[in-house]
Amino acid sequence: MILFHGHEAHGRSVLKAISWRTLGSIDTFLLGWFFTGSATAAGAIAGTEVITKIGLYYLHERVWSSIHWGIKRPPLAEDASNSEGR
Repeated sequence: MILFHGHEAHGRSVLKAISWRTLGSIDTFLLGWFFTGSATAAGAIAGTEVITKIGLYYLHERVWSSIHWGIKRPPLAEDASNSEGR
């Protein structure tokens, strides 16, 4: 599927998803604890959302990895040599 052929390796996307979710889950836990007053409830909320959001983030990264819009690429070697001769 074209969705999974971006410029970034799958392993990199997975590691980015895990590191982002760790930070996000700490935030969710702290907010849950603040609003509920219960560390147990906050832990349940954070523990549940970490699983679903890793998968969603991974898919989101792979989609954006396959979209070429907004990516600046260096000129090709041929283009660079042609412009130098002018």
